[in-house]
Amino acid sequence: MRAPQSRTKGGSDPMSSSEELRKRRGSAVARGVGSVVDAYVDRASGGTLTDVDGREWIDFAAGIAVTNVGNSAPKVVEAVRAQVERFTHTCFMVAPYESYVAVCEQLNVLTPGGFEKRSALFNSGAEAVENAIKIARHATGRPAVVVFDHAYHGRTNLTMALTAKNMPYKHRFGPFAGEVYRVPMSYPLRDGGLDGATAAARSIEMIEKQVGAENVAALLIEPIQGEGGFVVPAEGFLPALREWATAAGAVFVADEIQTGFCRTGDWFACQHEGVEPDLVTLAKGMAGGLPLAAVTGRAELMDAVHVGGLGGTYGGNPVACAAALAAMATMHELDLPAAARRIGAVMGERLRAIAARDPRIAEVRGRGAMLAVEIVRPGGIVPDPVATAALSAACHAAGLLTLTCGTYGNVLRFLPPLVISDGELGRGLDILDAAFG
Repeated sequence: MRAPQSRTKGGSDPMSSSEELRKRRGSAVARGVGSVVDAYVDRASGGTLTDVDGREWIDFAAGIAVTNVGNSAPKVVEAVRAQVERFTHTCFMVAPYESYVAVCEQLNVLTPGGFEKRSALFNSGAEAVENAIKIARHATGRPAVVVFDHAYHGRTNLTMALTAKNMPYKHRFGPFAGEVYRVPMSYPLRDGGLDGATAAARSIEMIEKQVGAENVAALLIEPIQGEGGFVVPAEGFLPALREWATAAGAVFVADEIQTGFCRTGDWFACQHEGVEPDLVTLAKGMAGGLPLAAVTGRAELMDAVHVGGLGGTYGGNPVACAAALAAMATMHELDLPAAARRIGAVMGERLRAIAARDPRIAEVRGRGAMLAVEIVRPGGIVPDPVATAALSAACHAAGLLTLTCGTYGNVLRFLPPLVISDGELGRGLDILDAAFG
């Protein structure tokens, strides 16, 4: 259900048009805030967005893997409306409420690992990552954090240090937080096809020689990299790192902010190889579009921090918590892990067919409804960001919302809402197919 659209200018003339909003934005919004398309959304549902000019877009972005349950999902809308009528904020650290506890209970059950867990709620993925590092350092008494090539973990000072790519995330924003060390990622297309165990051994040797195992508080990794290019590590890479972290007494932190909540065909991407992280960072798809994040992990780690050491004014806002409980109920009810696998099968087949005729596609990769193609100059693996941008622009011109990513800016990534209809998915893939020519 949606409120009627009643925005007008000068009586009955439509107020909202992309051109008018473009002008207003230029005089009101900081230039450093960018947008993928020069269109302004008026409403959205399922797998489509409609802009203020009435143009419909097939959505292969889902707000960067946020609207997994679709925009304005019925259960989420109902839960938010009911909560807003009751109260909108007290601050859990001042006057707590049941929904915060209920979200933590759900996360403790859903995340990988049969051990006893605790959770804490925050506002954004970057906040979750920062707090995971705080927890790991506090619990271990160690300073060093190990991250990986091509990683993305956020835009705050610490998370920029953890993030690999300079432009646009880090350029001229330093100096950054210290005691952060970067090691190679398993990137099969670009590391000669190293198997997972060999790639892990390479990274572990670097950690031990350049950092020292006894200094490592946390090893932080995305099970499938997001902004770095949807890089799927070779089988065995994650389990080997998990085993090393246990032996070294380091906290293994899985950043499931983009991969979590059914996106990859499991509730969490770590489950594909049976990896049980000590801590997991969560956000994006958890609350049906409302801002909410979490750190969930081993009780002894989470409870190591002194009372008052974790929190934030808006962390676990009651409206966002209500939305999260409704979104997770929707994921169960609609079996969205299965939906993601089904989307992945359909998209994967079409993408591989395009790749078979277009030598610019070096690789089709991903898992579930988190898929990508890496674009290169034909005949090798030299990245081609210009062609990638042109392909994405062609999709946009035809009404398909796509995103690019990757250290080299040469990856087209696809993140449709997990409730997208077969017809919407098919139309989007037809547009994508035509863009490749």
